[in-house]
Amino acid sequence: MSHSVDIAALANLLQEAAVKEILPRFRNLGSGDVRMKSEAIDLVTEGDEAAERLIKANIDAIAPGAVFIGEESVAADPALLDKLAGADVAIVVDPIDGTFNFAAGLPLFGVMASVVAGGETVAGIIYDPLGNDWVIAERGSGAWMCRPDGTQERLSVTAGVTVENMVGVASAGFYAQAERRIVMGNMAKVRMATSYRCAAHEYRIFAGGHLHFLMYQKLMPWDHLAGTLIAEEAGAYAARFDGSRYLPAHTNGGLLLATDRDSWEELRREVFTV
Repeated sequence: MSHSVDIAALANLLQEAAVKEILPRFRNLGSGDVRMKSEAIDLVTEGDEAAERLIKANIDAIAPGAVFIGEESVAADPALLDKLAGADVAIVVDPIDGTFNFAAGLPLFGVMASVVAGGETVAGIIYDPLGNDWVIAERGSGAWMCRPDGTQERLSVTAGVTVENMVGVASAGFYAQAERRIVMGNMAKVRMATSYRCAAHEYRIFAGGHLHFLMYQKLMPWDHLAGTLIAEEAGAYAARFDGSRYLPAHTNGGLLLATDRDSWEELRREVFTV
């Protein structure tokens, strides 16, 4: 399913980037090492750029001929994103997911990569540099927690519950203001809705059975391809707000993940509707 991409080698490459370029900069960034991109909550650091350079420089040995789509590469050349949908094989990388947390010295960030083949996500990896472990999925093979000692644990989402008992993550910041007011008011119907400002860890804890739903409005492939595949392989139901499948080419339309389809339908009807 991964089209000859060595997933273990890709996972190790994410670890190498973290060890060499990310962790030495954690809580050690200089005043010129953090820059604003589109707004004050959209940042890039020297760690993001250095980690992506390392991954990109070594990716051809793992996935010869693959199109490389990195968050920072696309920031420099937006037209690069257009190559994703038609690529035979593409590697999509978020060198530091949770950059705001990383820059603030919060220990909640991750490194993510996904493999896209023929317009479908076929593999996803989320590496936690501080925990030194990976959550990995290949389509049709389940989602797995992989520890550095070689042990593995299969992941599964938790059982569904009624809306008033649900705990989850909702990133409502990209709604228009009027719609945001409606959705945030509706979120009073669930037991708890929060955001960790880090999709990498939000997907990890959801796939591990600790949350009932995830909701995102802005869909950039480096943020959601790996996590959505991992969640689906752990038994979750995922779809855009209109009910259609989320695919690598999609950058809008919202995304809702729940423990099962019935829960998805109820959340869409009662909470995430405008």
